[in-house]
Amino acid sequence: MPAFVGAVQVISVGSSGVVHIGDVFQINPVSTAKTFAGAGSFVTGDGISVYNENSVTYTIDDDVSDQPIYLNL
Repeated sequence: MPAFVGAVQVISVGSSGVVHIGDVFQINPVSTAKTFAGAGSFVTGDGISVYNENSVTYTIDDDVSDQPIYLNL
């Protein structure tokens, strides 16, 4: 059922956010991200020891597209 909406002020919308006012059939917010991290970066818990003699994080990526978001319906 349609509704009447008064004045709306949008201050900020995130990169993958959606602002919806009115009727809609489907909303698909889409975003992608790639994270590079070294040894032990995502380790959580109690009493963890990480031994890494040569810490190297390879950021070379020969792929053209890892997560294509075009035609994502």
